[in-house]
Amino acid sequence: MIRKFVSYYRPHMGLFLLDMGAASVSALLAVLFPMLTRELLKTAIPDQNIHFILTLFALMAAVYVLKTITTYIRIRWGHNLGVRIETDMRSDIFSHLQKLSFTYYDSVKTGHIMSRITNDLNLIAEIAHHAPEDLLISVVVLIAAYLFMCFFSIPLALISLIPLPFMMFWGLRLGPEMKQGFRHVREKIADINSTVENSVQGIREVQSFGNEAVEAKKFEKANNRFKTAKETAYAVMARYHSGMQFFRDFYYLTIVAGGAWLIFLGTIQVYDLLAFVLYVGIVLPPIDRLINFTEQLQQGMASFERFIEIMDVVPDIQDRPGAAPLKVRQGRVNFEEVVFSYNDTSGDVLKNIYMTIEPGQKTALVGESGAGKSTLVSLIPRFYEPRQGRILIDGQDIQLVQQRSLRRSIGIVQQNVFLFDASIKENILYGSPGSSDAEVTAAAKAANIYDFIMSLPNGFDTEVGERGVKLSGGQKQRISIARVFLKNPAILIFDEATSSLDTESEMLIQEAFDRLAEDRTSIIIAHRLSTVLNADSICVIKEGRVIESGTHASLMKDSGYYSRLYAGSSTKI
Repeated sequence: MIRKFVSYYRPHMGLFLLDMGAASVSALLAVLFPMLTRELLKTAIPDQNIHFILTLFALMAAVYVLKTITTYIRIRWGHNLGVRIETDMRSDIFSHLQKLSFTYYDSVKTGHIMSRITNDLNLIAEIAHHAPEDLLISVVVLIAAYLFMCFFSIPLALISLIPLPFMMFWGLRLGPEMKQGFRHVREKIADINSTVENSVQGIREVQSFGNEAVEAKKFEKANNRFKTAKETAYAVMARYHSGMQFFRDFYYLTIVAGGAWLIFLGTIQVYDLLAFVLYVGIVLPPIDRLINFTEQLQQGMASFERFIEIMDVVPDIQDRPGAAPLKVRQGRVNFEEVVFSYNDTSGDVLKNIYMTIEPGQKTALVGESGAGKSTLVSLIPRFYEPRQGRILIDGQDIQLVQQRSLRRSIGIVQQNVFLFDASIKENILYGSPGSSDAEVTAAAKAANIYDFIMSLPNGFDTEVGERGVKLSGGQKQRISIARVFLKNPAILIFDEATSSLDTESEMLIQEAFDRLAEDRTSIIIAHRLSTVLNADSICVIKEGRVIESGTHASLMKDSGYYSRLYAGSSTKI
């Protein structure tokens, strides 16, 4: 894991070396002041050498000026280093998330993912900047200071080492416990993010059912768990810091008591003790840095572990070695003994599906809710992978072709349309980002949404709101059809869901879909009778099996399951 963390420094090695160089110079400058003070008291003042006194004062001033410069470099460019590493990590995790299969998102909450992209990476940025810098400054200052202290008095330098083993023991004892505590804190804040996201996204349902108190209660539970996790972590932190504070004070006492005894014995002079006392002020900040370093390291490593957890997730569906681009000639889709289940513990959702969807035709899938219609079509673009069997497009096994070419060849109009929080134009362009304004306009016209768009004050630049909240269901559906027009796929999947729309919207959508489906292989998850009647072929699915297929007339003539479905509803299949 450390190797992975260090790899993010490589593209920014120049900034890293600048930061470390400034930190080293700053650390060395810090240990000069007590030495200059000792020389002032030992030689310059007793000799009444004004020139030497002024020279020492000038050197002291120069030390502070140089420290100011190095501090500016460390704060500005050191933090820039952390920000750039954070940016790289955020880009990497976002790109990786785009590759993960639907099975990952089926089991992971969006709020947890958002927490890792924001809060966790912010902590990682802090550790990326401060950890090496603080460690370097602490080590350089402690080594340099003790070299000078040994030069002044080896006995007193040895006495001053007495508290250090106790500090190390205390840090090693409580460090792992503190790491675990902050890991729990990160997990609980992710739960809060997920709870807030669910409540905000479903605010209409919350208020329409009058369940504000229910949501508040759920949030209160998550909030209290977060509070408990934080209080537990801070309890460990309190023991850690209070113990370290005691040892810091004990360090100061050790220097004063040991120095006083050596003066009494005539081993050292008063100016030597004064220099050592000044070095206490130099040595204690590095110890404080090490305390903060340990705390930040525990938090940062816990966050980095969570980052690595996502980065180590291998997509369930990947291009196989040597995968070739899909070449669609006609658009024939074959299912050969396809079996599918969502996980190993659940039963098969699809069972030995064997069917052919002819090119250029409209094929409707009908069946009761939960029969497996949506699952079946989700296998075609490889959103999920069948447990057994094959799916072929024009004789090409889709598991052996490149995912990108496969999905570029398939257009999907979903039942629950998702629009991005952007303009209408940007949402239509999502079908083919490089398209011209003329092509966007043509797609809008073909989808029967152009007139509506032009009636808006901002036209194509109108913002649709989060998930298209500012538009009606029919308007969102037609915009989604427009972006599929722009994509111009060879195979079309249409989850026809117009039962909740008004008659005019349904007619506009049906007309747009018929236009879109011309000369394409079209697969329709049928909810409406009108869609079934217009289909070239109907496949009837029951409990994960295709039990009947044919035209509406032939299936009605057979008086089988389809005819009973039809008889049971005059409007919906």
